[in-house]
This record gives sequence, structure tokens and C-alpha cells, in this order.
Amino acid sequence: MELCVALDLPTTRSNLELATTLKDKNIWLKVGLRSFIRDGEKLIKEIKQINPKFKIFLDLKIYDIPNTMADAAESMANLGIDMFNVHASSGKLAMSKVMQRLSGVKDAPLVLAVTALTSFDEENFKNIYNESIEKKAIDFAKDAYKSGLNGVVCSAYESSLIKVNTDENFITLTPGIKVDVDRKDDQKRVASIEFANSEKSNIIVVGRPIYNSDDPLGVVEKIIQRIEI
Repeated sequence: MELCVALDLPTTRSNLELATTLKDKNIWLKVGLRSFIRDGEKLIKEIKQINPKFKIFLDLKIYDIPNTMADAAESMANLGIDMFNVHASSGKLAMSKVMQRLSGVKDAPLVLAVTALTSFDEENFKNIYNESIEKKAIDFAKDAYKSGLNGVVCSAYESSLIKVNTDENFITLTPGIKVDVDRKDDQKRVASIEFANSEKSNIIVVGRPIYNSDDPLGVVEKIIQRIEI
């Protein structure tokens, strides 16, 4: 299991300071919607200057008509990132077109499909999708797998079930991972590091417990220790 640290801070400087603090760690860094809208490609390049070995996950959750998604995927691949995501609810045609477009790109990034956001609880999810989170997440994962994607974004609670229904090597990236699971913030389906590991999550995303700490490097080191146990 690998660690992905979310760069969700309110300024470019604070994001880069956090990346610099963690420059000697073999981790993923997640650049989300706010950071990318504000800073764009420049932020990606500056992160790579801090440590060229940082693996960058561009978390934009692309969802549009198939051709627009494929165009966006090609543009993102040219940024030198290592992974990005799309919404599984965009459908198999759109996801397939994304992968077809990337088939000719050298060193193309990994592509994951978002199943159910961890901010959803069962009631609110069912109001939109008319299904339980578990069933729909598995259905979305099957669609992504059949469309040739590398994996999905899901909660730790669906991770092992998704692998059973797709493939053991199908990547599951799980947000909503807390150092202290009693603090949920705006996420409903949170889980501990140990639970995510037991559910075969490949990559865990941790944000606020790290960047809100007085010692982010120390928190990261402790998380890595817990991953390796």
C-alpha cells in the first residue's frame, strides 16, 4: 500500500512548502481541483523541480461527453503527471474513448474512475443513483475495468469487493483515510489506515491530518510506519 498526500492548501506557497517538507519521501502527491484551477501546469512543474521522483495524481474527476473527455485526457497526459481520474458515471463509451486516445501516448498516466464520493452516505447516494453505494460502486468498477482503465477511486469499504468483481491487480485508491477515525470532517465513509490495508487498498489518500499538523513530516513518517506493519 502506498501513501498519497493531498495538496489541498489555500495558497501555492503553502502547497509547495508542504511538498518541500516531504521531498525525501517516496509518496504520491494529489493536486486537486482548487489547486489546479489556481496554479495550473506551473504547479506540476514546480512540484517536479522539488523532487522529480514525486508521483503526481491530478484529481479533477473529469465528466463530460466522450470526445471532450478524450481531448482532456490527452492534454492531461502531456502535463507529465502519473495518474488522473474520470467519473465512472460518464459511462463505458466515454471511458473507452479516453483509453483509446491514450493508447498512442508514450508513458501515459494511469487512469482511475471515481465510483462513489466518500462524502456520500447511503441516503444521499440513493437519492441520486437509486442504488446502494456498495452495489453501484461495484457496477461502476466493472464498467471501468471493461473499459480498460487501471483502477478506481472508492472508499476502503468497497475496495476488496471491487477486486473480487474485477481483478486483484485492479488499482483501488481510497480517500477518507484518517489517522484519527473519530474526526470525519465532511467525509462520511472514513476508515483507518489498518482497515484500508486489510481491504487491499493500493493507495490511500490523506490530507488534513497531515497539512493541519504542526509536524507534517512526522505524521507522514508515522503513517508510513503503520502501512509497513
